[in-house]
Amino acid sequence: MKTFLHVGCGPKRKDSTTAGFNTPEWHEQRLDIDEQVNPDIVGTMTDMSAVADASVDAIFSSHNIEHLYPHEVPVALAEFRRVLAADGFAVITCPDLQSVCALVAEDKLTEPAYTAPAGPIAPLDILYGHRPAMAQGNLYMAHRCGFTQKVLTATLQAAGFAMVAAIRREPQFDLWALATVQPMEETAIRALAQAHFPNR
Repeated sequence: MKTFLHVGCGPKRKDSTTAGFNTPEWHEQRLDIDEQVNPDIVGTMTDMSAVADASVDAIFSSHNIEHLYPHEVPVALAEFRRVLAADGFAVITCPDLQSVCALVAEDKLTEPAYTAPAGPIAPLDILYGHRPAMAQGNLYMAHRCGFTQKVLTATLQAAGFAMVAAIRREPQFDLWALATVQPMEETAIRALAQAHFPNR
């Protein structure tokens, strides 16, 4: 059985990751900074020292990377690469600032862009963090950096990932990237992306 590390899992489990990971073939290990969500491993993206080198086959990181300061992003991605096996890969999703800023340019900074289970989400929440959660004291929700598809791809390449496939889903205001440790045939990375990226 292959193992994927669910980084910054929060209260979510395997069934909230990707169709590709939500199968009997994959074992989930949950890592989070917040002990209250009962992760398997307490840690941060920039210090995953509790996870051994080359010990996981994949990483899933959903809406975590934007919580780092810009100078911390390379540190976190180096940790991702360190814990991944030689044939491993990472699936990363985060807000798409290009589509969010299009709404800001229309002067819709505080108008709902969409409604989530947590309630209406405005561009201000996507840019800087979910305001109701932060108002209740959860400052882990603050956003400290951001990405466009071009910048996320370049950042992953600069971190040493051999291949990167990325998409932006404009109506959902998010980016999805799949980054591999080793070079891979284009047909193989397309198949991986198809297994792990959401249907648009």
